[in-house]
Amino acid sequence: MKSELANTITDPETAKAIGFYRQIALKPDAIASAIAHAINQPDDVDTSDIVVPTTASY
Repeated sequence: MKSELANTITDPETAKAIGFYRQIALKPDAIASAIAHAINQPDDVDTSDIVVPTTASY
């Protein structure tokens, strides 16, 4: 889901940066899948950190 915050940006460079960010940003479903994966590990697996980087080139 996209925030409407970007619609209020008046600085052209910042608006451009947000547009670029939205092209490479992970979708909420990808984050949810990563969290579900960690939650579904066996009880003897301790997940202390979750790092979910994008694979998009920037």
